[in-house]
Amino acid sequence: MNSQVKFFSGRYSTPIAKEIVSSFGVKLNSSSVVNFSDGEFEPSFDETVRGAHVFLIQSTPPPSDNLMELLLMIDAAKRASAYKIIAVIPYFGYARQDKKGKPRVPIGAKLTANLLTAAGVDRVMTMDLHADQIQGFFEVPVDHLYASTLFIPYINSLKLSNLVVASPDMGGSRRANSYAKFLNSEVVICYKHREKANKISKMFIIGDVKGKDVVLVDDMVDTAGTLTKAADLMLEHGANSVRACCTHGVLSKNAYDNIEKSKLQELVITNTIHKEHKSSKIKVLSVADLFSNTISSVLENKSISNNFIC
Repeated sequence: MNSQVKFFSGRYSTPIAKEIVSSFGVKLNSSSVVNFSDGEFEPSFDETVRGAHVFLIQSTPPPSDNLMELLLMIDAAKRASAYKIIAVIPYFGYARQDKKGKPRVPIGAKLTANLLTAAGVDRVMTMDLHADQIQGFFEVPVDHLYASTLFIPYINSLKLSNLVVASPDMGGSRRANSYAKFLNSEVVICYKHREKANKISKMFIIGDVKGKDVVLVDDMVDTAGTLTKAADLMLEHGANSVRACCTHGVLSKNAYDNIEKSKLQELVITNTIHKEHKSSKIKVLSVADLFSNTISSVLENKSISNNFIC
């Protein structure tokens, strides 16, 4: 089977790609990129992909070159007569643009899905989309993995006797409720009002955190403004400790300063986004085995539901 399966990586996601293929039991196949003087680039496969299942591993955070490189690789695989083309996108960029929140704005997640489909992708694997409905933006199968498969065992290992699961905003209440069900804990929600993107004007807690060990759960952490404000507010309301589990460590602008200055005990993220982290409070869990197991199940036409906790 492995002779008919080939794994390639975009330049951004080479570290996680190497982990995934190592877990699968093979090596990353060879590809290269030609860079032109004006900034254009041209990826190519250095070996045949004819008749093969081709897995292209690339997260798509800014800059848009990461997405463009993935699109060009899909097109190259299609034109080279690959049998199936599967885009493995640990972090799906533009997922926050899943609806029109105000007039005259794009739905970036739908546009990205259209671009991937138009390029010729046959299947998409990704993790913790900002909104579950993004799966419906595609006309091809989407394997949507959840970092809770890693986070819940980790939280259980902490043996917190007064555990409460919290969401840093109303939009994450469903996620927090799913975690709470498996951890047999209560749920607390933070209500926040934004003046504009990445700027919170007010926040308050719905629920009781006094004497509790709080675990905030979210799909991503960007500037860490919401997360750290929520952590400080919960400690002000009598929480014993506050830590956070967030799948995608976007960590832009002054995120590391916010984390270091906050009262967060730790921030647990995954390696879907490749960064050199600048905070001793950050712990990184690898998603490589989860993606590898899912790839094996898909190739063998087996159910992937046993990979999920919630």
